[in-house]
Amino acid sequence: MRSSSETVDTRTALVVGASGIAGSALVDRLVEEGWDVVGLSRNPLRRRDVRHVSADLTSVENLRQALAGVSPTHVFYTAWSRRKTEQENIDTNAGMLRNVLASLNGKPVKHVALMTGLKHYLGPFEAYAAGEMPDTPFRESEPRLPTPNFYYAQEDELWAAAAKQGFGWSVHRAHTVIGHAVGNAMNMGLTLAVQASICKELGQPFIFPGSETQWNSLTDMTDSGLLADHMIWAATADNVGDQAYNIVNGDVFRWRRMWPALAGYFGVEPVGYSNEPQPLEQQMRGMEGVWSGIAARHGLAEPDLAQVASWWHTDGDLGRNLEVVTDMSKSRLAGFTGYRRTEDAFLQLFDRYRADGLIPAAS
Repeated sequence: MRSSSETVDTRTALVVGASGIAGSALVDRLVEEGWDVVGLSRNPLRRRDVRHVSADLTSVENLRQALAGVSPTHVFYTAWSRRKTEQENIDTNAGMLRNVLASLNGKPVKHVALMTGLKHYLGPFEAYAAGEMPDTPFRESEPRLPTPNFYYAQEDELWAAAAKQGFGWSVHRAHTVIGHAVGNAMNMGLTLAVQASICKELGQPFIFPGSETQWNSLTDMTDSGLLADHMIWAATADNVGDQAYNIVNGDVFRWRRMWPALAGYFGVEPVGYSNEPQPLEQQMRGMEGVWSGIAARHGLAEPDLAQVASWWHTDGDLGRNLEVVTDMSKSRLAGFTGYRRTEDAFLQLFDRYRADGLIPAAS
């Protein structure tokens, strides 16, 4: 849905974090729609239809130099850097966003879309789901939790810059995002595909790593392509900006049904929750050599297990002892109709991983 006052030809998108799960999906969508796209990321983009810029997000001066020849009309911010404490997360991540926005002061920026997540409602890593939280499904109108959170700090930086520099904004609170990216710190899709591939190689069952609550409760998820659609919609549609929106696929599921479906794709035996969680950091400990052997035999693109699997993050998501369901009413009422069935999103993603040589082909 595009604004009647603009055409794609007049739009230049700056995607910050362009090599990540959300950023790479945004780049794909924007290129498909004919935008002029500039990707800002640490890792180079292996494509010729996008201008790539590398810069230090912690330095305003470095950013100004790197972006000297870039005049974006729309900014899509998906970058983050994990630190040991939440105060460090706040200092670093709010600082990086502040630096990017300051470096664009005086440029023709009309809208900045910021990706955050459900830790807005659940709390930061060091106090994750530890205090009183709003009831599910989570709604955007819920007040902030009384604890420091880098998502809150980023929102404050966004709003301050928007008021000063005169651009519109949107915030996009995603649940667990699955998509196509390598070396990402939070990629459940590729992590589970790698787990299943190792289980297949060793003739072992595909064991659910999480809690009884997660196994039995309803939950939801966010496909990176749908997230990209949502961010572009909020940045370009009439009368929907200057708002925070939840963004999930639109369906709900239970892992006790999803797990066998994922296992069936890989031809491994599914094992559900039994007595206690079985974290992946324990199940997959010492599997680096197994993975490098799989990669060598199948000619895979990445032999380093640490680059394709983030055990800690998937353990955190699947180990929660609470229901996590997200309300999409605000987006629906504003006109966003995008939808994904999560099982299809997983299986299509696995097909793409195989096609790109990230996991072994079917045998």
